[in-house]
Amino acid sequence: MAADNSNGCCSECGGRLRTTETERICEECGLVSGEDAIDRGPEWRTFDDGPDRRRTGAPLTRSRHDRGLSTEIGYGTGSRSRLTGRKRRQIARLRREHNRARISTKADRNQVYGFTEIKRVNALLSLPDSVREQACSLFKSAQSEGLLQGRSIEGFAAATVYATCRINSFARTIDEIVAVARADDAELKAAYDALNRDLELPTGPIDPTQYLPRFATKLDLETTVENRAREHATTLLENGTVGGRNPSGVAAACLYKAAAEREEWPTVTQVDAADVADVAPATIRSTALGIDEQGR
Repeated sequence: MAADNSNGCCSECGGRLRTTETERICEECGLVSGEDAIDRGPEWRTFDDGPDRRRTGAPLTRSRHDRGLSTEIGYGTGSRSRLTGRKRRQIARLRREHNRARISTKADRNQVYGFTEIKRVNALLSLPDSVREQACSLFKSAQSEGLLQGRSIEGFAAATVYATCRINSFARTIDEIVAVARADDAELKAAYDALNRDLELPTGPIDPTQYLPRFATKLDLETTVENRAREHATTLLENGTVGGRNPSGVAAACLYKAAAEREEWPTVTQVDAADVADVAPATIRSTALGIDEQGR
């Protein structure tokens, strides 16, 4: 085989080269100028007319109890109208029996319900899919350890989302999760305590700076105010004076203090800052006093 000619002309006769799937061939003398053994075409075959982009189904996911390996009998509308009533009833029975076989045990049924709740909470909080996947995996681990006995599935679904946010440093408070979950505050805390105690979650204190972008948006504050509040929060963290304080309250207090430093910046009251962080105005006031003491 001759060497490849980058000019697009045959090295023997000067003819034009034609590229096939794996070779470059001269149209005049038939010389193989180069070859590429890698088949870059599709890895599937289709016997229908036109291109078919389907491969082998959806990828594996932890957000389904069977990792997405099972099939489903759908509700297609294309050919359903041409089916007789007897055939439609038969397909309905097949679909029902198929679902019963796919979710055969009570544990699988609890997983399906828990994963559905996790996906719903994850979507309402606008969290990434990675949080949903990790929360479902954590829910399954809790079920394997027998932690769900005597506790609500909804509480564990909300608790796994909150725990995953804590592990990955996503700033979400318990009140924000309870507002969209089907569990109350007591159910979430009981489930989270069980997870943290028995599974030894690698959770640590939340960085107050994680709350600043969302709180600044809710308070209609500019980026300069947010950056100044970040400096206050960083100073408090470096001096170790935020221990035992609510991180969301610390973030709101830093925004309140930063907005009050210049007259041209929008004014933020203690009540507004407290409402955004869901804390008492006294928390904002005491944290702001701590910032003043650090600046002296």
